[in-house]
Amino acid sequence: MIPLRDNIPTKRFPLVTISLIVTNGAIFLYQLTLGLEEGMQLIRLYGLVPFELTYTPLIPHPFPVYATLLTSMFLHGGFFHIIGNMLYLWIFGNNVEDSMGRSRFLTFYLLSGIIAALTQAYVTPESRVPMIGASGAVSGVLGAYFLLYPYARVVTLVTFGWFIRLIEVPALIVLGFWIVVQILNGALTFSLMSGVAWFAHIGGFMAGALLIFLFKRPGLRIGWGRGGFYE
Repeated sequence: MIPLRDNIPTKRFPLVTISLIVTNGAIFLYQLTLGLEEGMQLIRLYGLVPFELTYTPLIPHPFPVYATLLTSMFLHGGFFHIIGNMLYLWIFGNNVEDSMGRSRFLTFYLLSGIIAALTQAYVTPESRVPMIGASGAVSGVLGAYFLLYPYARVVTLVTFGWFIRLIEVPALIVLGFWIVVQILNGALTFSLMSGVAWFAHIGGFMAGALLIFLFKRPGLRIGWGRGGFYE
């Protein structure tokens, strides 16, 4: 299932959501201008390596190694990586931003990304593979949306073999299916070297679902059990 848009209008222009998309896009375009060796060096310097958080830096960094908790979430490994993350951020981020305001949303986004990265580092402390991508922070956005607007209708591209359809699916199902896939993949690859930080996705989603209670606007009701979306 690939979500394309939802039916929840926003009250304010999603400045932070769009700024994050533009920033990630600009940095990715810069990555494309680098040669293979320079690109790998950039990822090595600014990506997050769990081993370096747990034990000691493997190479000299121009800043404290803990800063990679932030810098890593603005790097991406390819077109599909960044397009997927930014698509989910665009669809769901504008409404979550609307639910808490711009400055609080930016803090929420970055904090979700940090918790997501720490979750992956805790599960795989020996890993020396750099972690990059906005997936953890975006997962936090999904966790918040899952609680805020579970009954929102999401236009979704569903493919199954030759079956290809655009259908409206409740956010409860779209995001519920998404987190179940992350948990299953995390369990299946727990003892293996995986190219995907599944536990960062899980940690980010759970962080967003909890942090929304602290960051949402006063009086804004959580959507569960009510079928409504607004104050």
